[in-house]
Amino acid sequence: EGEQIDRALLKNVLGIFVEIGMGEMEFYENDFEDAMLKDTAAYYSRKASNWIVEDSCPDYMLKAEECLKKEKDRVSHYLHSSSETKLLEKVQNELLVVYTNQLLEKEHSGCRALLRDDKVEDLSRMYRLFHRIPKGLEPVANMFKQHVTEGMVLVQQAEDSESNKAESSSGSQEQVFVRKVIELLDKYMAYVTDSFANNSLFHKVLKEAFEVFCNKFFAGCSSAELLVSYCDNILKKGGSEKLSDDAIEETLDKVVKCLAFFSDKDLFAEFYRKKLSRRLLSDKSANDDHERLILTKLKQQYGGQFTSKMERMVTDLTLAKENQSHFQEYLSNNSAANPGIDLTVTVLTTGFWPSYKSSDLSLPVEMVKCVEVFKEFYQTKMKHRKLTWIYSLDTCNINGKFESKTIELIVGTYQAAALLLFNASDRLSYSDIKSQLNLADDDLIRLLQSLSCAKYKILTKEPSNRTVSSTDHFEFNSKFTDRMRRIRIPLPLVDERKKVVEDVDKDRLYAIDACIVRIMKSRKVLPHQQLVLECVKQLSCMFKPDFKAIKKRIEDLITRDYLERDKENPKLIKYLA
Repeated sequence: EGEQIDRALLKNVLGIFVEIGMGEMEFYENDFEDAMLKDTAAYYSRKASNWIVEDSCPDYMLKAEECLKKEKDRVSHYLHSSSETKLLEKVQNELLVVYTNQLLEKEHSGCRALLRDDKVEDLSRMYRLFHRIPKGLEPVANMFKQHVTEGMVLVQQAEDSESNKAESSSGSQEQVFVRKVIELLDKYMAYVTDSFANNSLFHKVLKEAFEVFCNKFFAGCSSAELLVSYCDNILKKGGSEKLSDDAIEETLDKVVKCLAFFSDKDLFAEFYRKKLSRRLLSDKSANDDHERLILTKLKQQYGGQFTSKMERMVTDLTLAKENQSHFQEYLSNNSAANPGIDLTVTVLTTGFWPSYKSSDLSLPVEMVKCVEVFKEFYQTKMKHRKLTWIYSLDTCNINGKFESKTIELIVGTYQAAALLLFNASDRLSYSDIKSQLNLADDDLIRLLQSLSCAKYKILTKEPSNRTVSSTDHFEFNSKFTDRMRRIRIPLPLVDERKKVVEDVDKDRLYAIDACIVRIMKSRKVLPHQQLVLECVKQLSCMFKPDFKAIKKRIEDLITRDYLERDKENPKLIKYLA
């Protein structure tokens, strides 16, 4: 209580208890320590009962920390060292254990309030005090988890409310939403590292809370798809995320960390591959170094298999550019072969790139010559390789000669092929165009809508409504004009989401098969249930495997003679070499 005492005298007196025991601690413990511990507990019990009512949580913790420090000092100055653990346990029990719930749940200053108000120093003190107590951190960790969950719910509610107010044509709401999620993860991760000393319990509860949130659907999209779109807006030219080079690197790092909380990492990879291919093939990448940077980060975090196809895509494009240079040399050395049209061909390797729909489009004469010339060139280099032309990815620049002026039209090959038909005919029916181009109805309707019903009406249509049907007729709109001399006419986008999900589901079946065979090859014999659990454990780093799907694949592998059931114990699965 602040009174002066003779520490040296006290130390000598207590030393007598030890000396009498001739090296044993019996006299010290029975005649002094027991009473001292009892009195200390009573003393701090009285103090705590007042402080818990009068003080805020931070003030109470300051006093508790100071008391523990003073008791430790007392041990070093005049008590026997064996008393330290017992003494501190008594103080901790009276000041912290007895009042844990009351202290942490104080309405305006407890753990929730400290988290809400970003009181990093106070939270660090809370961690220091409670981590000494067995299971003392569990209530703190549970409150942290609840705080994270509530924070994520608020973000989602704000997003839902904005979505209800207005539909965002640019998808910027989704971008804001992902940005907020990444910011929250950043903030909560800082708590774990700075306030909670990187303790594994806090990493665990943060992961649990974030995983629940990150594996939901928002506005009809999986969170994996939203994260990919966010990356796309950072990495493409003209994207909505305008950041400096340093900020881009930092943000990509956070994206990769955020992905750790997603169970469908394989779905992210497939959506990312689609977006990457679009950036690469349409020359929309803002910076090649940034493209390689995120692939390096993903590879470091999730392994080479995760990024192998993406890395080969980037390499493939570099090789394709070299191939185009050789083609230009070939044309300059063979003037007779020159088709008279500027032609750029990107040769890609099947297997690395997402699968694209190829069609038997009947090309106009002008384009046929281009294809033939390139085939001849390619045969001189690669005799045993087969080229499959993906016209749906092509771009054509053609001149539209209208009454007012000539306008350069940037269109896809399907659109260009349709427009070039009108050089020979003033008026064509839907069925005429279909038979001449040899296109499926879905593709033909999309391209005719883009040319006759959208912003730029290069063709006029009868009847002049907003939909295309098989009875319609089309004419070249010679009166079309625009203030620009160069316009891009996009094709309506096809929703690829369904196909991506289907492709991923298919790949998952192969992954399950490979995993089962790999396990059984090394173990030879395993109980059925153990094989299923081992599979789940190995596959969960990429996706959350379904128990039923694994059991189904085991049965399939049995019918295909990769595995068999033990004849005496059907619950045992055996590997067949």
